[in-house]
Amino acid sequence: MKRLMDKKWVKLKKQKIMKQIITAVAVFVLSLSCVMADDRPVSFELLPSQAQAFVNANYPGEKVLYITVDDDLIRPDYKVVLVNGVEIQFNNDGSLEKIDAKKSGVPENLIPAQILSYVKNHYPDAFVTEYEIGVRHYEAKLSNRLELTFNKHFHVVELDD
Repeated sequence: MKRLMDKKWVKLKKQKIMKQIITAVAVFVLSLSCVMADDRPVSFELLPSQAQAFVNANYPGEKVLYITVDDDLIRPDYKVVLVNGVEIQFNNDGSLEKIDAKKSGVPENLIPAQILSYVKNHYPDAFVTEYEIGVRHYEAKLSNRLELTFNKHFHVVELDD
């Protein structure tokens, strides 16, 4: 009987130690990701060339207020903020992820024709204030506060007000 109790006690002790180790590892990983997720400022020259070309072509003459890079564990993302308030986000290779232009609106030449046509036909008094390219969808926020989600074939799959 005593031997059975000793085995149970050892098993419980091992389980407790394993839980403590798993908790410690989880805390370490979370704290590491928090430290690594900090945005840090970078110069325009450190942006990927595709992002530099995008800013120069679509916002000529606009001054850059600041640029940050978010160095996460997988890949860096870049955020460019212009003096006029426009925020542009790029992924690690310089591809566009998002444009936030609440005051001036997103330039129409940057929005796919199908999305622009849909917005003009259904909401003629509104303009796109935010445009985001997702993995399987596009999102457009309008000046009338509607949020439209399109699939990769440019069909509306969600409308949120």
